Amino acid sequence: MNYASAIESPIGKITILAEDDFVTEITFSEKAIDEIEESALTKKVAAQLAAYFKGELKNFDFPIKQKGTEFQQEVWLNLLSIPYGETTSYAKFSAHHPLAIRAIAAANGKNNIAIVVPCHRVIGSGGKLVGYAGGLWRKQWLLQHEREVSQTGQTEIKF
Repeated sequence: MNYASAIESPIGKITILAEDDFVTEITFSEKAIDEIEESALTKKVAAQLAAYFKGELKNFDFPIKQKGTEFQQEVWLNLLSIPYGETTSYAKFSAHHPLAIRAIAAANGKNNIAIVVPCHRVIGSGGKLVGYAGGLWRKQWLLQHEREVSQTGQTEIKF
């Protein structure tokens, strides 16, 4: 069965989609969820996201599963290792597959679990903000928020 919840956040409405045992999507895109009911899992995710936006939560603890190739799954798993409040460049992130930097960037762009699978923490070389499906202004807001909460790095991102 499919379930959904939606929350308002400082960066717009967020829709949470889940099956019985795991979250399949967290998106800024408008989704028709009027006919879909909430579950304990989607309510838990909504509460954790609300705590994240308040600066009270840095690590999420619910099951996720998104559809993708083995390569995409590897990229998404690697995204989870980027610490809260920190960033890495696409070049550094793809160091273990240097010839696949474009494929890694494409897989990053297909991530359907925003914020939790932190693709927003991957930036261009030289600190430039690039490539965020939710919009660069959201990426900037998320990075700024995490740096302020963790008190690491610069407190304002310039681009």
